Amino acid sequence: QVQLVESGGGLVRPGESLWLSCSVSGIDFDIYTLAWYRQAPGKQRQLVAAITRLNKAAYLPSVKGRFTITRNNAATSVHLQMHWLKPEDTAVYYCNARYEDLDYWGQGTRVTVSS
Repeated sequence: QVQLVESGGGLVRPGESLWLSCSVSGIDFDIYTLAWYRQAPGKQRQLVAAITRLNKAAYLPSVKGRFTITRNNAATSVHLQMHWLKPEDTAVYYCNARYEDLDYWGQGTRVTVSS
């Protein structure tokens, strides 16, 4: 059974930081591309950051320089370090694992940035 379980969301003030984690089980973790998506109220889900099996990372332009995605193959987990959070970062953040036509999602963790 494939499971992706996110944690670390919460309510923070603008300028603060959060660390999101996603624990993955049931897949051959090392070969998957891992990613974080987010969906704000009334908006489409968007790709925030992705990291390949070779540790190459890519970011949404609006988060580049503020967010960092990392993977831990030994612990089968993927993380998103978020700094200098802005109100427009408010969304439900989803963990994703993808390999060819295999595509798995977590249940999401809510991030709210508000003063």
